[in-house]
Amino acid sequence: MTGIETNLYRVADVRLIEAQAKHLTGQDAWSLMQRAGAAAFAMLRERWPEARRILVVCGTGNNGGDGYVVALLARNHGLTVTLVQGGALPTRDPAAQAVVQWHDAGGAVITSAGEDLPGADLIIDALLGIGLDRAPEGVTAAMIAAINRHPAPVFALDAPSGLNADTGHPPADCVQAERTLSFIAWKRGLWTGAAVQFCGELYLATLSVPAMAFAEVLADAHLMTAADVTTALPRRARDIHKGRTGHALVVGSDHGFGGAVLIAAAAAARAGAGLVSVATRIEHVSALLAQRPEVMARAITCGDDLQRSIERADVIALGPGLGQSDWSLQLAQTACASGKPMVVDADALNLLAAGRIELHGTLVLTPHPGEAARMLGVDVATVERDRFAAVRELAHRHRAVVVLKGAGSLIADRDGTVSLCPFGNPGMASGGMGDALTGVIAALIAQGLATAEAARIGVVVHALAADRAARDGERGLLASDVIAALRAIMNP
Repeated sequence: MTGIETNLYRVADVRLIEAQAKHLTGQDAWSLMQRAGAAAFAMLRERWPEARRILVVCGTGNNGGDGYVVALLARNHGLTVTLVQGGALPTRDPAAQAVVQWHDAGGAVITSAGEDLPGADLIIDALLGIGLDRAPEGVTAAMIAAINRHPAPVFALDAPSGLNADTGHPPADCVQAERTLSFIAWKRGLWTGAAVQFCGELYLATLSVPAMAFAEVLADAHLMTAADVTTALPRRARDIHKGRTGHALVVGSDHGFGGAVLIAAAAAARAGAGLVSVATRIEHVSALLAQRPEVMARAITCGDDLQRSIERADVIALGPGLGQSDWSLQLAQTACASGKPMVVDADALNLLAAGRIELHGTLVLTPHPGEAARMLGVDVATVERDRFAAVRELAHRHRAVVVLKGAGSLIADRDGTVSLCPFGNPGMASGGMGDALTGVIAALIAQGLATAEAARIGVVVHALAADRAARDGERGLLASDVIAALRAIMNP
């Protein structure tokens, strides 16, 4: 991917880029609409070559105009095209121009208020695109429901109808697309949260917009790639030794949660930390050493016991299985007072949300949406309605790098810079995955990466390892499977 293709923009900024492109090239909106339609038709033929009956569902705006252009191209190539207009015909150019062109070629329009749609091999969703700013109502809502009732696959233009392209949140029903073709530039919301489900496979057509059109428009976020791992993790010097590859300390696992520190420690070791120590309850030590003899495990009875382990460590991973007992609190307070770089997860975040600990220094916080909601004092739905706003607020509030986990995980630096990980799969919805991520990020900090870079690369490495491990199937994927795949990803 080029730099332009890894930039994520707000919808308003994409419109600025479009306006700038018109100014620089002297071309009008009609030219861009024709290019969009041509790109969509080319993808239609590439992805669904056997489709002969095409159903195009159009709205009243420019997204509807894109649909009319695609419909005409399909008709001219001998496909059977049924065009359904949801509500009134577009009346403003360039969409109105596309309607005239369709009629002049003899094309017919079916006006629908949301009734069941005719049979087809493929549906093109050109109903709303990126213009959604509130929950669809009336005819539009009914058309979305009709599309989703239809058995044919759906190809969405720019964005599935019903999805907020800025946030990735659908305020009501949303079209379920099999593939989405975005135009000009990536809209940030297509890549995170619920959007990951509704968009299906994502593709971009820049429509030959010149690079200069992007020059004065700042991207809102950055899309991570596998190449970022290669750049961040060069080959090690041949004379390196474990003292130069860092010492990660994992602190956690109260009674009944022994697996959490084992997973985090194993992930840290597989991610390349030279030394990995664990501070935990005595009952977990034997099992941990039996499972992972490379890890140094020490029984801790109170906060004072932890001090010696902290002194030897370069970074602390605090939280896996920690619990919220008095023992948990003592360990958390001791770790927080150390001034060492920390990766903070799980119950350490819950202690933070409850105001029982204070964080200082160089930090990476890794909440899932539930933990993020508790930290912000809101409900989970509020977090998911705008994941970008949530992760930025957490980074600002705690002066920390923050990873908001979930589909399309977001990583926010202290200055508000956001990166997005497009990798990972539904198999990661299982216990221990967050513990593994904590270990990976801690290992990267131990090896000398800055906290923000460690968080970004750690999230990508963890997700790529999960994708590699899921080749035999997503259902039943375990954190230990991901750990086993880490070594290959860490050596690109």
